[in-house]
Amino acid sequence: MEIAAAFQSEDRLVLSYELFPPKTPAGVLGLYDHVQQLMQFRPSFITCTYGAGGSTRQKTLEVIAEVRRRFSVTVASHLTLVGSTIDDLRQYLTEAQVAGIDGIVALRGDPPKDSPEFMVTPGGFQYANQLVELIHDEFPQLSVLVAGYPETHREAPSAEVDLDNLKRKVDAGAHGIVTQLFFDNEDFLRFRDRCWARGIQVPIVPGILPPLGSDQLNRLGQLCGAKLPIALLERMNQKADADWQTAVGIEFAAQQVRELIEAGVPGVHFYVLNQSRATMEVLSQLGFERQAVAS
Repeated sequence: MEIAAAFQSEDRLVLSYELFPPKTPAGVLGLYDHVQQLMQFRPSFITCTYGAGGSTRQKTLEVIAEVRRRFSVTVASHLTLVGSTIDDLRQYLTEAQVAGIDGIVALRGDPPKDSPEFMVTPGGFQYANQLVELIHDEFPQLSVLVAGYPETHREAPSAEVDLDNLKRKVDAGAHGIVTQLFFDNEDFLRFRDRCWARGIQVPIVPGILPPLGSDQLNRLGQLCGAKLPIALLERMNQKADADWQTAVGIEFAAQQVRELIEAGVPGVHFYVLNQSRATMEVLSQLGFERQAVAS
């Protein structure tokens, strides 16, 4: 329950990062180098996702267990329903416990690229709250995080239905909510207010991705439906220079996080994209202190 305890016991902002498993051995080694750099800011925990359709699931477990071993940091593995029976989910959760994983980010999951919509696996679950309930009942030592959507999940028929789904996940035993990335803090703050009004009392943590260029921003808008900050795009496009656009994006993200901290968020979750520079520069601009990390 280390992740759940972090939000209750720490006297500082709960900082966390999200990784994904690289495709090559060289990529894995590079990832550990970046994590070592990121560890200077003393994250409370690190999570690791995997590919659509459950691909790279075993690799995810290997990578995040090694991160825990190397850096003595609390870790969580993503787990989705896609392509898994209930017994498959139990098996993965058992392996995660044996590997020393501290928590699970419980998700329904996106369908494989060749499938237009989520399909229930025979013998599996249909909704993420069912996975949360399984973990809560059978693996109670694991902390559970779930996803929230400040701009509403793309498949939800309405914002209210989306919030109903989130409430079910929390009521099933989730310890915290990490949001989809967004670029307008007002969207997050309205979402938080609506959660509170609905009686959702667990920590609600904004997910932040420092935007590093106009091309990346446009891809993100297409992939996850996030509303794009037009003023930021216009400023980035003042120069067709990658370093300029990166600096503008980092400055934007630092201001975004600064405002969220002032608004009283319990933590910030960075989608680091297996790199360290952008997140480290954001944290440095915000005055976060570094500590030496043993190599």
